[in-house]
Amino acid sequence: MWAVARAVRLDQYGAMQFHLGPHSRRTTLRITLPDTAAALAAVQARLEAEQGFALATLNLDHLVKLSRDVAFQDAYAAHDMVTADGNPVVWLSRIARRPVELVPGADLVLPLARIAAKVGAGVALVGSTQNALDRASANLQGQVPGLSIVHRAAPPMGFDPSGPEAQAVLDAVAASGARLCFLALGAPRQERLAALGRTVAPRVGFVSVGAAIDFLAGTQSRAPAWVQRMALEWLWRLLSDPGRLAGRYLRCALILPGHVWRAWRLPRRD
Repeated sequence: MWAVARAVRLDQYGAMQFHLGPHSRRTTLRITLPDTAAALAAVQARLEAEQGFALATLNLDHLVKLSRDVAFQDAYAAHDMVTADGNPVVWLSRIARRPVELVPGADLVLPLARIAAKVGAGVALVGSTQNALDRASANLQGQVPGLSIVHRAAPPMGFDPSGPEAQAVLDAVAASGARLCFLALGAPRQERLAALGRTVAPRVGFVSVGAAIDFLAGTQSRAPAWVQRMALEWLWRLLSDPGRLAGRYLRCALILPGHVWRAWRLPRRD
C-alpha cells in the first residue's frame, strides 16, 4: 500500500503528473485536461475529425489500484485524455501551484451527449444493467434533442475487459456506427476496455463514467448539489454503502498525507 504514488510533480508544461510506486512498470501518469472546457473542446475536435480517443478521470482510488495492477497501468498509458475526478486530486494540484479543476465523469455525460448530437455522432452505452441502460437512454434523449443512441450493452458479472467477451462488445460498438461510447463498468474494467477499444474500434471515443449511467437511470442516487459543493460527496457515498466503501476510502486516506507533503515541497515556478 505504501508503494502507492510516491510523488506529485510538474512536467515542463506545468501539468500535474503523478509518480507511481517503485514497483510499478509505468512510473508516471499525467492529467492532460485542466478543466471541463478543455475536455469538451478536445472531445468535440476528435468527434468532428472522426478520430477515436479514450478519456479517463483520475481519483485517489485509481492511484491505489494503479500501484498494484500492471494491466491498469498499461490501460491508463493508452488513454489520450485524463481529467481530475476527485477533490483530493484538485487540492493536490493547488498545493503544487498548478491547479486543475474537478471534472467528474458523471458531469461529462450530458454535455458530451449534446456535442455528439450537434456533430451527428451516434452514442453507445456499455455497462450497468439492461434496465438501467434503457432508462438512462430515455432520460438522455429526453434532455438532448436529436441524440442518437445506436447501441446498448450490459456485460455480465465478472466480465473480463481483455478477453473474448470484451472483443465481442467492442466489435458490436464499432459495427453500430457509434462514434462516442460511455463506459460504466467501474475501475479498472472500464479503463481497460477503453484501452482495448483504441485498437479494436479506433474511430470510437471512449469515456469512462463510473456510476453515471445509474444516476441517469435513477437506479442510484447521487449526492445532492449542496453536498457536492461542500466536497463531501465521498461521505455521502460512504454512508450510503459503508460495507463496500469503508476499506476503499481508508486506503485512499493512507496515501494522501504523502502526496500533500511532496506537493507542498515542490519548488515554485515563475
